[in-house]
Amino acid sequence: MHTIEKKSTIKGWAGAIPSVSFANAKPATEFPSTQLPILSGKIPDGLRGTLYRNGPARLERGGIRMGHWFDGDGAILAVNFTDAVATGVYRYVQTSGYQQEAAAGKLLYGNYGMTAPGPIWNQWQKPIKNAANTSVLALPDKLLALWEGGKPHTLDLQSLETWGEDDLGGLTKGLSYSAHYKRDEQTGEIFNFGISPGQNATLNIYKSDSTGRIIQQAAYQLDGVPLVHDFVLAGQYIVFFIPPVRLNVLPVLIGTSNYSDSLDWQPKLGTQILVIDRENLSVVSRGETEPWFQWHFANGYVDASGAVIVDIARYEDFQTNQYLKEVATGETHTPAKSTLTQVHLHPQTGKVTSIQQLLNQHCEFPNVPQQNVGQASRYTYMSTFRSGTDISQELLNAIARFDYKTETLTEADLGENRYPSEPIPTQDTQNPEQSWVLTVVYDGNSHSSEVWVFDSDRLDAEPVCKLGLPSVIPHSFHGTWNPA
Repeated sequence: MHTIEKKSTIKGWAGAIPSVSFANAKPATEFPSTQLPILSGKIPDGLRGTLYRNGPARLERGGIRMGHWFDGDGAILAVNFTDAVATGVYRYVQTSGYQQEAAAGKLLYGNYGMTAPGPIWNQWQKPIKNAANTSVLALPDKLLALWEGGKPHTLDLQSLETWGEDDLGGLTKGLSYSAHYKRDEQTGEIFNFGISPGQNATLNIYKSDSTGRIIQQAAYQLDGVPLVHDFVLAGQYIVFFIPPVRLNVLPVLIGTSNYSDSLDWQPKLGTQILVIDRENLSVVSRGETEPWFQWHFANGYVDASGAVIVDIARYEDFQTNQYLKEVATGETHTPAKSTLTQVHLHPQTGKVTSIQQLLNQHCEFPNVPQQNVGQASRYTYMSTFRSGTDISQELLNAIARFDYKTETLTEADLGENRYPSEPIPTQDTQNPEQSWVLTVVYDGNSHSSEVWVFDSDRLDAEPVCKLGLPSVIPHSFHGTWNPA
């Protein structure tokens, strides 16, 4: 177990807790456009563009804590690299729910892991708040803050000023837009989905042009109300693996339970597979395979034989939801291990031909370089744990790169009591053979946050550059790189 000897308390947390939790213990502090000090190394000459990250930055209001990590109000960090300097901006997404709760000085809404506080009718009037806290999509003229239960919020690319909800020209009649879009860098097309609840949920699939405008939609009925968080683009196909988690709708409707606590793990249902043609969004095949759960896919592609190859961060069950609920309390005790797993699928029949675990250690937030999305990639980047970590007691504390050609994993060990965000690979603007890996690091030793830049081929070496941030950035979910 990775033990932190020094423990202390923060008002609002229960008991003494490891300092990893301090990043989430207090609501984050915004800062305006600020030149970031270089703490070590230098900014690479070919690193030009903006890193955006999104995550829950406020897990408490009025002395009351939110029920799940997913419930925190979203805040966006932007770090812009120019020829001269790096500048940072950090701002909360000004959703209507955030503004109402800020004015009231207390929580008003329910969310994924909590029912609305107060009398029972509050739970019918204010059942859920768009937290805008999960991911970001950088478009030519705006930034979208994404959250899978509603519409995206549009922000200014530079100032991060919130402009309001955006229907992207097609999100009518309450349609939602997931956090996990897939963008094909070759065509500029953007694919995404949303789930409409009902006795049987509807899966809405969207294709957008490079500006984000929805140009094509399709809708398909699912069995029950499953939890679908992500999907994969693989060549000419869009593939959904629908895990055997189903919502018990009645307690949510009458307000006696929240979404998170009403989700049931039902392994007998198996994992449902839906293969979609990306050109016309029609169903190619449906299939079924053994049960597992995944939040995230690394990537997918079609091999020379025509088979679809998909890499998944795979959990054996749904314990991960309980672990993520505990993160919001500051103390975790539920082990939930995910491994990088490769699935081979026959797209015309929906039949899985093989399932192979590629690594035996924990893997989350897996991703590939943007130019490789939907096609074969030599590398997958991921968040993981340092060797010897008790995964039930800690947050992700290392990043790594898996090389499919050599079947080796290169890890960046950031040292004791440091916690990196999801690694974002970025291509050098001057040399296409060179790439960098960006991560935001919370240092529990100094209670501070930094931006670290690694050479992607030397992840196990010292970062080429470290930048200081003006305030602590709570642990975030997803980010993107927008090249200059």
